[in-house]
Amino acid sequence: MASIFTKIINGEIPCYKVAEDADFFAFLDINPNAAGHTLCVPKKEVDKVLDLDEATYMGLMAFSRKVGKAIEAAIDCERVGMSVIGLEVPHVHVHLIPLNSMLDAVFQRKVSLTPEEFTAIAEKISAKIE
Repeated sequence: MASIFTKIINGEIPCYKVAEDADFFAFLDINPNAAGHTLCVPKKEVDKVLDLDEATYMGLMAFSRKVGKAIEAAIDCERVGMSVIGLEVPHVHVHLIPLNSMLDAVFQRKVSLTPEEFTAIAEKISAKIE
């Protein structure tokens, strides 16, 4: 059965898309630690990050870097943190989280955003993708 991320990539579930290329997809986390919290995923559904083939792993890191740089340019934050945990959804995903304090990296502290805020943030980050 396809993961929720595969369904998002295939357009079966709506999302706030930030970036996409032939192999990777980035979208805002719907339950974010901070405004701008973005997930980068390979389109190829693989459960664990270390099970990715080397080319996909390196491609995901390069794609995540590009998206992370766009987040830094679009969102007022001290830095963008990166986390790969992978317990919530059996599909490799990189969390890119705008950080102003260590509390922003704690996955038990969430922010609430309206659909309009999500849309505006996604558009702002997308506009900074190089």
